[in-house]
Amino acid sequence: MVTNITVDDIHSGDFLVLSKIRGRWGAFETLEKWVTGAYAGHTAVCLRDSEGKLWVAESGHEDEQGEDIIAVLPWDEWWEFELTKDDANPQIALLPLHPDLRAKFNESAAWEYAKSMSGLPYGYHNLIFSWIDTINGNYPAPLDAHLVASVMTVWTQLAPAYAGNMWNEALNKRLGTQNLSLSEIIVEVEKRGSSFGELLAIPEQDNWVYADGKSTSCVAFVFEMYKEAGLFGELASSIQVTEFTIKDAYSLKFFENNSSRLPKWCNDGDTVKLPFCQIRGKYRMELPGYNTMDPYPHMNERCPSLPPKYLRPAGC
Repeated sequence: MVTNITVDDIHSGDFLVLSKIRGRWGAFETLEKWVTGAYAGHTAVCLRDSEGKLWVAESGHEDEQGEDIIAVLPWDEWWEFELTKDDANPQIALLPLHPDLRAKFNESAAWEYAKSMSGLPYGYHNLIFSWIDTINGNYPAPLDAHLVASVMTVWTQLAPAYAGNMWNEALNKRLGTQNLSLSEIIVEVEKRGSSFGELLAIPEQDNWVYADGKSTSCVAFVFEMYKEAGLFGELASSIQVTEFTIKDAYSLKFFENNSSRLPKWCNDGDTVKLPFCQIRGKYRMELPGYNTMDPYPHMNERCPSLPPKYLRPAGC
């Protein structure tokens, strides 16, 4: 299914949610969905420039060197790739912003943020920390913090540069140290009378700057833009969007809640009228909990996520 989109109906700030089911990204997203309870595995955001041209800003775009980076692409180029070249078989939904939020959306601030991040690497540094919020409430069996430490240790031996990128620098930031190796980090944690599980659960901070710049995963990039564009209002300073999973993101009450205002082409040809617009994919996308949660201070910093129900206490 591919929707015949009228691009004029897409606005700055509209959220793109993707579920890729084949290949490397399909495998990675399946793991991500399992540990977080999300029903999607990748995100991007739409932006219009001062001349009205539509663009897509995305953390996780593969460049010509095969590196995953943050990029701002013309809509036509992005859409053409997803339709004809993306071998991960993406299912794609457009989640239009609520009109009240759209009216608040500061387009120039969003563009300034997007341009400041363009070309930076995808946010591997803090990727796993949006998932791990608690000492033992985020690990599906047989995972636990000890097994995570073991996997990290082996991975560090096999691919030290990759391992350092994925967690060493982030763990050092949590300890307030610099350049400690993983084994030194584990020793330091023990010295302080803490545990590796407690260290992993320390919330990421949006203002942390890593060796290669600010680090944002696909969803953190979009929601950091939302912060810069004013959508979180006075709560912005008390919310760390690098702690958001994709499930947290689409659950936020930021999106259109009146189906009569959705574009006429939205879900065209589908017998089920979704509360958002699925624009590509053989399989119908579901987003349980979609558009139900008001933002609040320190949200998503202490949330368990255990399958199969992924129950989440209020205010975590």
